[in-house]
Amino acid sequence: MSSEQGSLASPAVGPNGSSNGHKPKHVREQVDAVTIRFAGDSGDGMQLAGTQFTNTSALAGNDIATFPDFPAEIRAPAGTLAGVSGFQVHFSASDIHTPGDALDALIVMNPAALKTNLKDLKSGGILIANTDNFGVSDLDKARYKISPLEDGSLAGYRVVRTPVAKLTRESVAEFKLSPKEADRCKNFFALGLVYWLYERPLDVTLKWIREKFAKNPQYVAANTAALKAGYNYGETVELLPVQYQVAKAKISPGTYRKITGNEAAVLGFATAAQQAGKTLVYGSYPITPASGILEGLAELRRFGVKTFQAEDEIAAIGVAIGASYGGAIGITGTSGPGVCLKSEAINLAVMTELPLVIVNVQRGGPSTGLPTKTEQSDLLQCMFGRNGDSPVAIVAPQSPVDCFDMAIEAVRIAAEFMCPIFYLSDGYIANGSEPWKLPQLDKLPKIDIKHATAANSAGWTGPGHENGDDEVKNSKAGTFLPYKRDEKLARPWAVPGTPGLEHRIGGIEKQDVTGNINYEPANHEHMTRTRAQKIENIALTIPDLEVTGDADADLLVVGWGGTYGSITTAVERARKRGERVAQVHFRYLNPMPKNTEAVLKRFKKILVPELNSGQLTWLLRAKYLAPAEALSKVQGKPFLVSEIEAAITALLT
Repeated sequence: MSSEQGSLASPAVGPNGSSNGHKPKHVREQVDAVTIRFAGDSGDGMQLAGTQFTNTSALAGNDIATFPDFPAEIRAPAGTLAGVSGFQVHFSASDIHTPGDALDALIVMNPAALKTNLKDLKSGGILIANTDNFGVSDLDKARYKISPLEDGSLAGYRVVRTPVAKLTRESVAEFKLSPKEADRCKNFFALGLVYWLYERPLDVTLKWIREKFAKNPQYVAANTAALKAGYNYGETVELLPVQYQVAKAKISPGTYRKITGNEAAVLGFATAAQQAGKTLVYGSYPITPASGILEGLAELRRFGVKTFQAEDEIAAIGVAIGASYGGAIGITGTSGPGVCLKSEAINLAVMTELPLVIVNVQRGGPSTGLPTKTEQSDLLQCMFGRNGDSPVAIVAPQSPVDCFDMAIEAVRIAAEFMCPIFYLSDGYIANGSEPWKLPQLDKLPKIDIKHATAANSAGWTGPGHENGDDEVKNSKAGTFLPYKRDEKLARPWAVPGTPGLEHRIGGIEKQDVTGNINYEPANHEHMTRTRAQKIENIALTIPDLEVTGDADADLLVVGWGGTYGSITTAVERARKRGERVAQVHFRYLNPMPKNTEAVLKRFKKILVPELNSGQLTWLLRAKYLAPAEALSKVQGKPFLVSEIEAAITALLT
């Protein structure tokens, strides 16, 4: 069967599902950008439909940004408000930074999907509704007393009533599928209709169908027929008189692929291990939305990656710390609840001064909270969520693509400064996707790790080992001092089993230089301040904070992590309106870039949008006495660009 659109085998299908010789003339309209959302029950295949539309648009040359939205329950009752799953795609002929605000088109498979998503559809937007799932019981589950398709409440939208289930079953009738199997094809029918609406090619999805269902030719034929039937339906239905065209985006030459934040993190960590010439050991306990990193790394065994699915969070970080002690790149991954369980072990890594990367893909909290929704509420937890004064480094990628670069940077910092470091992602960028230009391998940063290979006690006249003998002073060969530091205050990394480098480390306070157990008050204060200064010294190796926008702006907008896209777009729009606004974005949160104080002092007004109750705002006010004002959102959803725009305008008036 040909995969070309020009050889569609199935006949054109009219609104009632019958063959229709009438072919209306459709107007083609050129638009710069479109935002659409597929929404339905968690079993309706909306994530698959959205992913396929994204892949097709990326290969068509558009810039893309996506936002998948999953139910929190593993399997909420079908057709209920709690069970709605959605996938939003923003595709454009120009550079974009977010999945979009208001929707141009909304495709809903049932009343629950309509009720939870209609508020995001712009006035006059296209609403494609699967009328087959608007029966009495369906309406009741969504808490509608009267069908919104009948009560006039949708008058402000272009409603396309489509019996998706009926038309899908008719399109696959010849393949003798069970009713349940036939209904599983309806997401492809809906996808085909949307492909027609935005003049997307079918080839990419047809190829995917052939490969995915290669062992079941019946499914290949049925899904292919459903996809083409949906496309043909768009060609014949008179309620869709316009097709929309989005031209290719002007992007720099290179090889691109679509990538999510979790996928980019996987490749980044594996690349870092390769660049360091080390084995990567990833210890993790499955938790949403970080599980994708464990799954992705598990597939990279051929690149020297070892993964361990532990029985709990404490065991997972124990494996990672043990791997670091043994000379490997130790990484553990979790979300906010798991960080709580790992806190004592993180402090063990602080005391032993071993390199450790802790991945925290943030989600809504507290407790179990909102497992599938995004938030930035773990910043203070990562900064201070341990007993004692125990600072650790923190980095935060700003976009799905940036997850790759910051993964490499996290490994570099941990190894260079012999310290734990948080890699602070969030559900929004972990599951969202955008085009990624594949890097040139010879331009990736090297990570130079030098393990201790010989004794380092030359010239040492201090105390010996804690057993009380004088071997440090008297041994001709010398001995190994595990806390003898370099100019950055990093201690040497000795691999166990190296002859002559026998030493002990642990969680009880260490004597300076020797690593002996020590309870002296002055030594404890010295070691506490030394560990803190070591973290501060990281600032000497990271880039300065970069200000974009108006140098003499009336307002500085400050962000961190996944708010980057919304802030950047809002600032760009504000400047086009003539408002004098500048922007900085933190990718390094502890320590902050060394020019942070100088930058903040240049501006009289500072706005800090965060998906929390104002945590970075507190830090900036406490450390730099900056006049920072919080714009907080704690709804499990990312910022709309319009929300930040409104806050900018309000502060400038």
